[in-house]
Parts: sequence; structure tokens; C-alpha cells
Amino acid sequence: MGVLNVTPDSFSDGGRFFAPETAIAQARKMVADGPDIIDVGAESTRPYGGATPITAADEIARLAPVLPAVVGLGVPVSIDTMKAEVAAFALDQGATILNDVWGLQGDPAMAPLAAARRVPIIAMHNRKAADPAIDIVADIEAFFARTLAIAEAAGLEAEQIVLDPGIGFGKTPQQSIATLAALPRFRAFGRPLLVGASRKRFIDTVSPATPQERIGGSLAAHLLAVLDGAAIVRAHDVQETAQALRVAQAIRNAR
Repeated sequence: MGVLNVTPDSFSDGGRFFAPETAIAQARKMVADGPDIIDVGAESTRPYGGATPITAADEIARLAPVLPAVVGLGVPVSIDTMKAEVAAFALDQGATILNDVWGLQGDPAMAPLAAARRVPIIAMHNRKAADPAIDIVADIEAFFARTLAIAEAAGLEAEQIVLDPGIGFGKTPQQSIATLAALPRFRAFGRPLLVGASRKRFIDTVSPATPQERIGGSLAAHLLAVLDGAAIVRAHDVQETAQALRVAQAIRNAR
């Protein structure tokens, strides 16, 4: 899953693709690099705080000149939003996957929307603030249990749901590392797992680097995540990630 931020304040790319023509050009480049999904978001969620909330109308205004062109590139598009109103707009424009960073526990209309449209939904673990004193793995497990209960009550089929442990979101860097190490535990829920470790701050605590300099750490985290059962990885550096995954798979196939 390649990341396309149509925002002025992304932690990872600092608004480089905020202008519609630049965003569309980046999407074209991304498609050439070989993603299976393009994830488009128009509101920064900045996992370490400091994001500026925007209205659904503003979010839609950012997406309107970009989304149809990205959908037209022929790669499945997911919409990264916390708002069901924005998600519905994106689906109307041709997006086929919902990506909810509050795991169906933010906007109460999100689960019914996914059920009504019969689309896959990625449900991510999140917290309003990190608490270094908690058992983050147990917290994620309890959160996922609530998410799946909400999904069932809304009429979602289990096959529609992907779970994302939310690396960096509501977690200290140490908790993000613990979350990645615990991926096999989350497989007990029986749903595909998505991991988005790309350029996250925990990498900097292991090997100091700016977000743009964290490709090596991102690749390491994603390769290990796939080995531990992740079905999807969400990455800013699509070409490098796709290459790493293909080479790793070729080596495994040769054993």
C-alpha cells in the first residue's frame, strides 16, 4: 500500500504533494513503482500530535481535484479518513477500501457505511495519548475485540475487515517496537493484518534519522512484519519496499 498525503502538514513529507497536480504526478510515479493499493488521505493524523483538525467539507475539497485522477490510474484506492461523510464521498469517486485510523470507534457512522457499501475496511488501533505505563499489546487486543463487536453489530462480514495495530499512534517508540514484536499474537483474531511502520519515530530512537532518512529502518520493520504474518504493509517509499519484498520472497521461494 503506497501512501499519498494530500495535506500541507504531513509528518513524513511536509506537504510536498498538497498541490493537486503534484499529488497526481506522485500517484503516477507510485503506480510505476508497483503498489497493490494507493492510500489517499487529505487530513494529517500526525501520530505524534500537532495535527490541525479540518472539517469534512475541507477534506472533501482537498480530495475532489485529486481522487478521480488517482482512481483512473487503475490501482485500487483506499481512503484514509476518520469521517464517514468523507469516506462516502471517496467511495462515490471510485475508492474501494476504507482506512479508519480510529478502528470504527471514532465516527459511529463508519461501520454502517462499510456494511451498506460492502467494502473492505482497515481498522487501526489508536489512543488519544500514549501512556508508557500500560501493556500496549493487551490494550490493542482489547481495542480489536471492541472493533470486531462494533463491526458485527453493524452487519459487517468478517471477511471485510483488516486489522492494523497502529504503529506510532498513541504509543511511545518503545511501545511501537513491542507492538511489532507482538504481531503473531494479533493473528489470533483471524483477520489479515496491515502494518504501517514507514518512517515512524521509533526508527529514530534506534538509529537517529529524519523521517526522510528512515528508509532502511522502514524496510527492516516491514520485512519482519511480513515474516510475522502481515498481509499488507503501508509505505511511503513504494519502489524500495516493493523491491525488498520481492527479493525476500524470491529467496524464500528458492529454499
